Amino acid sequence: MIIDSEYFKKIVTTAILFILLVLSFLVLKPILLSIIMGLIMAVVLSPPYNWIYKKTKLKSVALILICLFLVITIVLPFWLLMPIFVKQSFEIYVAAQKLDFVEIFTQIFPSLSQQDFSSQFGSIFSGFVTSSLNSLVTSVSNLLLNFPVIFLHLVVVFATFFFALKDRDEILDYLRGLMPFSKDVEKKLFQSSTDITLSVVYGQVIIGLIQGLIAGIGFMIFGVPNTLFLTLLAVLAGILPILGPTIIWIPVVIYLLVAGNSFAAAGVTFFGIISSVIDNILRPFFVSKSSKMHPLLSLTGMIGGFFFFGILGFILGPLILAYVIIILEIYRGKELQGFFLKSPE
Repeated sequence: MIIDSEYFKKIVTTAILFILLVLSFLVLKPILLSIIMGLIMAVVLSPPYNWIYKKTKLKSVALILICLFLVITIVLPFWLLMPIFVKQSFEIYVAAQKLDFVEIFTQIFPSLSQQDFSSQFGSIFSGFVTSSLNSLVTSVSNLLLNFPVIFLHLVVVFATFFFALKDRDEILDYLRGLMPFSKDVEKKLFQSSTDITLSVVYGQVIIGLIQGLIAGIGFMIFGVPNTLFLTLLAVLAGILPILGPTIIWIPVVIYLLVAGNSFAAAGVTFFGIISSVIDNILRPFFVSKSSKMHPLLSLTGMIGGFFFFGILGFILGPLILAYVIIILEIYRGKELQGFFLKSPE
């Protein structure tokens, strides 16, 4: 049997390409999340980059200013605040071991103390807090031990971000050349993906950051112990849809009331309420012109993403679910308008 030479060449070429793709994936797998994070940051910071480039007419100046902004807002705070955060996390862990949660819940629910409700709930809550803080302390310890690896990941993130902005037109042209869609579908796909990325980052992450910082200002002004650690928890809670920083500042208020500091409790409550309602003021400003994601999709995507990817899953999880829906809607020939995703108004 004679095998057609052209057919044989195609089979060999396909096999070689498949092997190389698998090997490339294995090479990039350890830093894949860092590459994705750099690309997301490039998309998010494209608007300010475009504005600076439009004003200066110099791509290099725009790139330098945006990179300086990232260093000032991310790298320096991380470098300066990490020792404080580590110290406060251990202080909270030690303090939690000394707290009598049964006594605290007995004071909060005196009428139920006869039914052993406070004792049972206090024991359960004590176990939950101890387990959570053990995990936190372990994570912080691993963070310090793995600092060289984290530094290399940051190098990949910033390098990806830099070249994604610098060579974005060439990269987009290359991606369009790989896609089997028409020009109209390609345009819709890129626009929808950009809109939903901005919606997730601005609508969830940035607003959650602002909410957590407002609650943290209240903690700092009224002398709440371990302010930095509690502010970080408030930021993370603010990023999660539906939950919000309320689940952080309300226990702090209860702690202050039990400690007899009613003035500080009232002050923290005031800032906590502001942090909770500021969402209604900021969200229309940030996401009114972007595609909107249903809170259920955001919440399940963030939690599922956190379990699979770690802390970056708060961003990657909902984005992956959103991109799947975008592809499905484009495949069906529908506009981006439905229960889970809505087009910009």
